[in-house]
Amino acid sequence: MKKLMLSAVMMALTMTIFGQGYKPGDEAIDFRLKNVDDKMVSLADFPDAKGFIVIFSTNHCPYVVAYEDRMIELDKTFKPKGYPVIAINPNDPKAFPEDSFDNMKIRAKEKGFTFPYLFDETQEIAKTYGATRTPHVFLLKKEGGKYIVKYIGAIDDNYQDASAVKEKYVANAIADLEAGRPVKVQETKAIGCSIKWKK
Repeated sequence: MKKLMLSAVMMALTMTIFGQGYKPGDEAIDFRLKNVDDKMVSLADFPDAKGFIVIFSTNHCPYVVAYEDRMIELDKTFKPKGYPVIAINPNDPKAFPEDSFDNMKIRAKEKGFTFPYLFDETQEIAKTYGATRTPHVFLLKKEGGKYIVKYIGAIDDNYQDASAVKEKYVANAIADLEAGRPVKVQETKAIGCSIKWKK
């Protein structure tokens, strides 16, 4: 039994190390990252939240730019219901200076972000979660003091045209959770720019 448990732990560690990240049903770790207001933010700072819409995002990516207004709308719609948006920029600013922390501050002010926009400077959180794209969503729900992954993937099914969206993946997943149902669509393909990893 101990050997089996040890094997499971090693497998989980290996998955994290090699960037396979989380799957729906996994427990996600909390983090403590710097926000654009220079304050440190973690999930534990939101004790009244039922869960979180964690979105790996960035400044320059055209897919993110196409989704920014929808990210703000998600936060305005679901924060009052207990599911705030937390955006995290994992990109290496040496690869894309446009994605620097200073430029994050500018972008957040320009767009009037209503949610924290955090800098994953070491890229450890993106690797642990298994983010590969920007934007890449991880919908978490609090269960017994743990953060359980309920949905992973895209915000919806049409990054080009918000008015032509047929499937609102994140909104539908939260509706399922609020109704006490299992999430019908637990995983979709994240469409966006590849994360710029440090060399």
